[in-house]
Amino acid sequence: MTIPRILEAPQKSFFLLGPRGVGKSTYLRIAFPHAHVINLLAEDTYQRLLANPGLLSAELRAVPSDRWVVVDEMQRLPALLNEVHRFIEEKGLRFVLCGSSARKLKRAGVNLLAGRALRRAMHPFIPEELGEQFALDDALQHGLLPIVWDSEDRAETLTAYTHMYLKEEIQAEALVRNLSGFARFLPLAALFHAQPLNVANIAREAQVARTTVAAYLDILEETLLCFQLPAYETRLRVRERKLPKWYWCDPGIVRAIKKVTTPPTAEERGALFEGLIAQLIRSYTDYRNLCDECFYWATAAHTRTEVDFLLKRGGEFVAIEVKSGNTFAEAWCKGLRVLADLEGVCRRIVVYPQGPVLQTADGIEIVPFSQFANLLAADALWP
Repeated sequence: MTIPRILEAPQKSFFLLGPRGVGKSTYLRIAFPHAHVINLLAEDTYQRLLANPGLLSAELRAVPSDRWVVVDEMQRLPALLNEVHRFIEEKGLRFVLCGSSARKLKRAGVNLLAGRALRRAMHPFIPEELGEQFALDDALQHGLLPIVWDSEDRAETLTAYTHMYLKEEIQAEALVRNLSGFARFLPLAALFHAQPLNVANIAREAQVARTTVAAYLDILEETLLCFQLPAYETRLRVRERKLPKWYWCDPGIVRAIKKVTTPPTAEERGALFEGLIAQLIRSYTDYRNLCDECFYWATAAHTRTEVDFLLKRGGEFVAIEVKSGNTFAEAWCKGLRVLADLEGVCRRIVVYPQGPVLQTADGIEIVPFSQFANLLAADALWP
């Protein structure tokens, strides 16, 4: 059974980007059943257009002006964007340009289509899409990638996914010269899930140059597997700037790269649960404009009090702390209480896996994950 996605396609040409296995092609078959499809993952199509990009013009001339055109795996031949641009202008065709890497598209000058093609992102499943099929423990162990969710053996599929990523995304696109070095780097990058990203520390641990680590991290971001969360800064003094936090887009990918298949340990659950919340916030921001910006918040290093997420919309903030325990403790609220003096904070929430909805005397809400997911789905996070 195909699970409906909440992404709403725009009415004009757009890029649809997302990591491999996230369900982009399936979504497009359902959302655009009558579109003319150019699948660059098909080797014969790829080789034909690689040898003679001009053949695309003849193909597009035969497409009626009222039809959509889907170009799948656009990053494999970014030079075709010139023809896409021309047919948007001359014939009024509408395109969906689908891909799993922003890297080559950026280098090819996607700005060529600025104002002519929007950008949309597709993410792993969210609880709203899965409904009663969603189970938090399973999500933390195996993740929410559709390609894994649909598998009979999720652990095996996750292992195959990491191999596919290295072969098809990294090796085939020649993104790194030393594939074995990149493969050794990946498990180390997985250890930094939901932690401040210190490139110098990673370089020291991996025993490679800092510039090499920085390039590897860029690849993980540009192939849409990872993202950074900046610190909220009230004064932009260089010495006070805090490191961004680093997140993978899916708990299952993190664990597969670390080659762990057993249920998460208590120690693992904290980072996995925080990462899941980060990805949910990111998904709803892309799908439904949940917030204008998202940060984490921290005091100076010598006192080091943090709040995991600080969402900004207009001049208001919603502060969210994530805890992986199932029994509420007052200590969970420490950061949110320090943050209370920040101008514009309109709501403070602690999210934990399961338990009752509570509220402290000073107005901090303690909500289980299911309740938090419902707030996001109903666009009720903001008071």
